[in-house]
Amino acid sequence: MAAIGDDAAAMDSISRAPAAHLAALNAAASASSHTEGPEDVTESPAVAPKKPSTNNDGGVETAEEAVEPAEPDINELCTDMFEKMAIFLQGELTGTCEDYRLLENMNKLTSLKYMEMKDISINISRNLQDLNNKYASLQPYLDQINQIEEQVSSLEQAAYKLDAYSKKLELTPCMTET
Repeated sequence: MAAIGDDAAAMDSISRAPAAHLAALNAAASASSHTEGPEDVTESPAVAPKKPSTNNDGGVETAEEAVEPAEPDINELCTDMFEKMAIFLQGELTGTCEDYRLLENMNKLTSLKYMEMKDISINISRNLQDLNNKYASLQPYLDQINQIEEQVSSLEQAAYKLDAYSKKLELTPCMTET
């Protein structure tokens, strides 16, 4: 899910903010550690001052003591983290809600399409039933046409036979004339 608008800017600042935020907090913590009383000395380690280098070996470096960074204010970091997590989760939930709205709209459109298809199928069914009824009402006439066709065909056969017989009679001489 990609965030848009203000949410995207806020999430972008989340990825960049920790380094800059920690540097600012370290500077603030080191400044405040000088003003605090002796009871806070155990909480933040003291920063060891750099010793001026008096070695003139020509290219040899001297080792310096590793110093831990001062602890940033945990409450501020937690508050910042929770705010940024809230922005991130709000963006995720907004994207999910938009997905569900899209799904709802798609379901509504699909439902409308199915209703249209149902109406079309009902009309087709009704028209088919009307055609079947008309065919049933025409069936007696079709049967009569078939009977007439059979009779015409038998009459045609009889006419061919009569024609053949008449031709045969023409060819044979008549015996009654003698």
